[in-house]
Amino acid sequence: MKKTIQFRCLLGSHSLALATMLFTACSTNPTGSKPAADDAETFMTRAEKRYLAATIKDGRASWVQSNFITNDTESIAADAKENLIATIKELADESRQFNGLQLSPDVARKIKLLKLAVPLPAPSNPAEREELTRIAVNMESEYGKFEYCPEQPATDAAAAKPGQKSGAGEAKKKCLSLGDLETTMAESRDPEELKRAWLGWHKVSPQYRKDYGRFVELANKGANEMGFKDVGAMWRSNYDMEPDQFAAEMERLWLQVKPLYDSLHTYVRARLRQKYGDIVPANGPIPAHLLGNMWSQSWGNVYDIVKPATGAPTYDLTKILVAKKTDAKQMARYGEGFFTSLGFDPLPETFWQRSLFTKPQDRAVVCHASAWDIDNQKDVRLKMCIKINDEDFQTIHHELGHNYYQMAYAPQPPLYQNSANDGFHEAIGDAIALSVTPEYLKQIGLIAAAPPESADIGLLMKLALDKVAFLPFGYLVDQWRWKVFSSEIGPGDYNRAWWELREKYQNISPPTLRSEMDFDAGAKYHVAANVPYARYFLAHILQFQFHRSMCRDAGYKGPLNRCSIYGNKQVGEKLKKMLEIGQSRPWPEALKALTGEEKMDATAIIDYFAPLKTWLDEQNKAQPGEDGGSK
Repeated sequence: MKKTIQFRCLLGSHSLALATMLFTACSTNPTGSKPAADDAETFMTRAEKRYLAATIKDGRASWVQSNFITNDTESIAADAKENLIATIKELADESRQFNGLQLSPDVARKIKLLKLAVPLPAPSNPAEREELTRIAVNMESEYGKFEYCPEQPATDAAAAKPGQKSGAGEAKKKCLSLGDLETTMAESRDPEELKRAWLGWHKVSPQYRKDYGRFVELANKGANEMGFKDVGAMWRSNYDMEPDQFAAEMERLWLQVKPLYDSLHTYVRARLRQKYGDIVPANGPIPAHLLGNMWSQSWGNVYDIVKPATGAPTYDLTKILVAKKTDAKQMARYGEGFFTSLGFDPLPETFWQRSLFTKPQDRAVVCHASAWDIDNQKDVRLKMCIKINDEDFQTIHHELGHNYYQMAYAPQPPLYQNSANDGFHEAIGDAIALSVTPEYLKQIGLIAAAPPESADIGLLMKLALDKVAFLPFGYLVDQWRWKVFSSEIGPGDYNRAWWELREKYQNISPPTLRSEMDFDAGAKYHVAANVPYARYFLAHILQFQFHRSMCRDAGYKGPLNRCSIYGNKQVGEKLKKMLEIGQSRPWPEALKALTGEEKMDATAIIDYFAPLKTWLDEQNKAQPGEDGGSK
């Protein structure tokens, strides 16, 4: 994750005045002469220096704020973020003087990327900019520090505040963090307990629902000033195609994978109905609290309920890691080892000194896993409250993919220090994780022998519960926001529209009746923190496309799910060359450099799960009420 994803914004009066003066001075041509293409070159050299300085300052401040959540660190990080936003907006506005000129492709691309550098465009009005950044800081901070106190009255606002004293005569109550509630969602098989945990966490977001409406209004004003229809259109412009064309591309990819998702959904619903009875309908949506995840975005935690009766995996990676007394740093070492086996350099020593690997006991931190690039060179870091389990083993490979991507494109100019598109950034580590096969685990000594191919259905099922189950959620989060930003969904319909999309694409339902007093979209980190989400959907498509291509280059001929590129330095060299392109070229060129293809193609995920799809369809034939999964 590129550090500019983090948005915690606030602006002091002195920096506001300075930004206003700078904007006035810089946006005026001092000589009154018409600018020329050479002037654009000079401008861009200066602009990239200022942009780099602002991003480094923002990265350092945001890192401290994420690891030490206090009012002071929020304010410091917000000042740095506002400085970055103001700098980018000022430079983007100044670049308009070159509109209509015949610029070099390099300068023209950089000007476009400059306008798209921050997904939170702020208005030029100082008071509105300050208001927007205060709202952005507050939403993410409220999300990060929220704890649910289940034994306090549900209507008591104190239930939403960690550390709140109980009333007179009441015993001190234990409050539950998101991590605590996620553990319940993963491990409990009591539907009432699961419902309480789900409802408890979803109390986080009503407190900032009203603010979110104002946030949308102000951010859209900023996007308008930068020449975009709205924030959603601005986000969709970041893919080397027109916004509407990108939306159509997302739909095309979804329709390619929908039959696979529908088969999985139908099978899982039947098994959950066997477990929980009539609480799960024979037809239609699955209740959201029964799928093992707070947002029903991955279903791996219910594998024990839905696993095949035969051909199950012959190992449990979580139990193996725990039995070997693996600690958090060793988990990260496994991920590093995969990249070095491909010929990449080891992570710098500062990575091990400065990263956050475990949740501190003495303070609140944002535990959401993220990879950081502090200085746009080698000061890369991981921020993650690592748990010793299979899921985090995979997540670490994913996050280190970000770090290795960041180091690969570090020699590029500042505005090209990013992935070809943001789906590439998310996909690289996951493509590596697809090579975490039984044979690989055997090679690194975690298992004694690889299971036979007869175990593949179980292994594919476990992976599909995460990868395939995620696809509609990865698509709909930004569908909802695109509609909110375009005013197709108004503030009075936030929750209704959210659940309409979730039923349409995921075919799930809330565990109890919801209303417009709720704000369930805001209970997802990426909504509260304003992080675009389409990248995750694209990553789930691209990672399989990358994997299929790298396996072909490795000369592999067997089932795609059994291929591992571990140790193949020839493949690693080709991967490295693609990473080094950064964002200097349109993403189809980067895709072609690795895969030989210029178009994203979801058939790779179909190829990967082909044995499972055949098996699922056979199982579903015997089940009543096959309604086609998602609608």
